[in-house]
Amino acid sequence: MRIVSWTALGAAALACTAAAAAPKVDWKAVLADPGRPDADKARDADRKPAEVVAFAGVKAGDKVAELAPGGGYFTRILSGAVGSSGIVYAIAIRPSDALKAVAAARPNVKITVSQPGTIPAPEPVDVVWTTLNYHDFKNVKVGESDGAAIYNSAALKALKPGGTYFIVDHEAGKGVGATVTSTLHRIEGATVKKEVESAGFRLEAESPLLRHAADDHSQRVVETGIRGKTDQFVYRFRKPRR
Repeated sequence: MRIVSWTALGAAALACTAAAAAPKVDWKAVLADPGRPDADKARDADRKPAEVVAFAGVKAGDKVAELAPGGGYFTRILSGAVGSSGIVYAIAIRPSDALKAVAAARPNVKITVSQPGTIPAPEPVDVVWTTLNYHDFKNVKVGESDGAAIYNSAALKALKPGGTYFIVDHEAGKGVGATVTSTLHRIEGATVKKEVESAGFRLEAESPLLRHAADDHSQRVVETGIRGKTDQFVYRFRKPRR
């Protein structure tokens, strides 16, 4: 018992030392990066990238697998957050030209072309990240299962023990479940919690950062007036260490 206790204490001390040694992210520099398009910067007030990435726990040196990165809005942010000692694997089925431009300009961004439901990162990662995509995963069939279920399993395998699965999406409202994923492009947060926890994760924390009480969940997320101001859930799940 004494050996186990001292081992646990030593591990805790090492973890504290590592956390203390990790450099803080210079968010002012990350957000002001001249490599970020003005269109991206104009969205910052709504998307609150510094606060969201900080809540996710992304830090310098991390390895991040970003699912469905689109044009690279968060890819650029994550690239700045992990720094030169980290890496962002941009997992895309059909990489956009904008995403290719991001990777060409940033040595720590690597595009990985994938099949639906797969996370082909070449090494275990600290974070699997996806924003405003989970509802779309529900609309893709992989065999007999929807894509979300397959991605959840793939995320569990891709992460290091204790790693983070980070999900942001448009709230559909209580009792709606996954019935409007292909119409309003929303999903009920409670459904996501249930599905991800069923895959083996533990919900560690959720944040009200992107909640908007004025959104009654009745409109498509791209409609004028609601776009960028939808009610969104922000969930941080944890893979068990054992």
